[in-house]
Amino acid sequence: MFDRNLRGMIDDVKDGRMDRRAFVKRMIAVGLTAPMANQILAIGGVAMAQSPNPYKPTKRGGGGPLKLLWWQGPTLLNPHFATGTKDQDGSRLFYEPLASWDVDGHLNPILAAEIPSIQNGGLSKDAKSVVWKLKPGVKWHDGKPFTADDVVFNWEYATDPATAAVSSGTYSGMTVEKVDDLTVRIKFKDPTPFWANAFVGAYGCIIPKHLFAEYKGSKSREAPNNLKPVGTSPYKFVEFKPGDLVRGEINPDYHMPNRPYFDTIEMKGGGDAVSAARAVIQTGEYDFAWNIQVEDEVLLRLEKGGKGKTLYAVGGDIEFIAINFTDPNTEVDGERSSIKTKHPILSDPAVRKALALLVDRDSVKKVIYGRAGRATANYLNGPEEFVSKNTRWEFSVEKASALLEQAGWKVGSDGIREKDGKKLKLLYQTSINGPRQKTQAIVKQACQKAGIDVELKSVVASVFFSSDVANPDTYSKFYADIEMFQIPMTQPDPGLHMRRYLSRNVATKENKWQGQNFPRWVNKDFDAAIEAADTETDPIKRAELYIKCNDLMWQDTVVIPVMHRLAVEACSNTVRPALSGWANQTDNLQDWYRET
Repeated sequence: MFDRNLRGMIDDVKDGRMDRRAFVKRMIAVGLTAPMANQILAIGGVAMAQSPNPYKPTKRGGGGPLKLLWWQGPTLLNPHFATGTKDQDGSRLFYEPLASWDVDGHLNPILAAEIPSIQNGGLSKDAKSVVWKLKPGVKWHDGKPFTADDVVFNWEYATDPATAAVSSGTYSGMTVEKVDDLTVRIKFKDPTPFWANAFVGAYGCIIPKHLFAEYKGSKSREAPNNLKPVGTSPYKFVEFKPGDLVRGEINPDYHMPNRPYFDTIEMKGGGDAVSAARAVIQTGEYDFAWNIQVEDEVLLRLEKGGKGKTLYAVGGDIEFIAINFTDPNTEVDGERSSIKTKHPILSDPAVRKALALLVDRDSVKKVIYGRAGRATANYLNGPEEFVSKNTRWEFSVEKASALLEQAGWKVGSDGIREKDGKKLKLLYQTSINGPRQKTQAIVKQACQKAGIDVELKSVVASVFFSSDVANPDTYSKFYADIEMFQIPMTQPDPGLHMRRYLSRNVATKENKWQGQNFPRWVNKDFDAAIEAADTETDPIKRAELYIKCNDLMWQDTVVIPVMHRLAVEACSNTVRPALSGWANQTDNLQDWYRET
């Protein structure tokens, strides 16, 4: 539990002898962050704060169109099947959670009437239950009332194994029950310090029971509303062309006053990050473009145009190279990259460690990311109290070569290393965009010098991040040896970010490749530490457990962290988006407006 001094300060905040701001400053002084300090207060019984809302419009509508450019267009609009950020963001245009994270890492009520606390009776002192009160008068876009039945159904839907929802891990280890039409109670099997996971943020979006009830389980993919959402958001569905276009119109019955500001919304998909940045910053054709993974020198040139700018948000997003622990070229029971196989080359830890030494992060930052990247050895890069100081990255072709030599990988006459008749050849895949192809080239060059033959594969982003279970080129199927992409950290707590690598979350044919442990890595120590962190209410001990998990991933070279990425967006000079480094870009869309 909390040490005596920390408990004393929490009691001082409760009794008014210390204000919240002073407490947060004290926590920052010892290395914590503002979001974590606020979570400590919440666990200690102090109601969670909310940041001041900068929204200025005094009436609903009248703002004209809002034109968004997502160069990876969404392929479906059901948040429970959204394997990639693009599908989460597309779904979020129409569906809402109970709460979302604001720019300061505070919870902002959306469908909830208030944020649960010990004072209002929402949180239990034993951290084993939370009561959410729902906002009265909320209607689905078809006019049906939003009630506790919908919330309970989403838990049932996500936890049904036959549904094969990517959100299943968010709702495991709990039961959700209806108290009355506007109240639900979540009961946790064990003490749960981070209770603000289920029904919050990207994976917390709620779909209507009356339209999905008959499609729970094995028929989940057959639901017509997977492509025609009926939600509670500021915008009602108009049109969807998978991978290309999503359109919505103002919801005149939206449950927040004076919102939304815009009359229509359009999310255009396709193209690439450079053209998206140009369409906002230089030409002004669009108002906002997502995930501008573009060389910094290109952005600096575009910014001289005057019609738009780049925006940066610091969170815990990580660009990394993942290692496949299974064999992508051997089929077992109709499944490649099966957990029943071992990778013929990458099962050798010396090869994995050599690859980690062959990533020139300094060059990647200097040539590609600039302002938008920080070289890192950690998969977990925030909040600060969870960041390991035990890891170090290094670039050395010489050390990588020596490591391979010692492990028996000898250079052949063709310059490629081999061992036991196996050539050291690897297929390295990623999605198509400039920075990733340039990073691939930098890594390939270093690998060649060390005697590793690397074949590069680039997949169209809309395919690589697709939720289509029939698609062979998705990152979750991982039919390659190594692959590179980014995973965003969508909440100021590591639980969801780290839990994906639990052994039980391995992506398989059985779960329709919706499991998020795509490297197919199994480690009992990691599993035990994650399970312990899930129930540890002492914030210092909990941070130590997540640091241990990060270090286990580093020691076993499950992934090779490349860049701690800042979220980079392109925005019109007049649009005021509500962005957070701890949330998806569309999570607080109700607060966007234009300042003329």
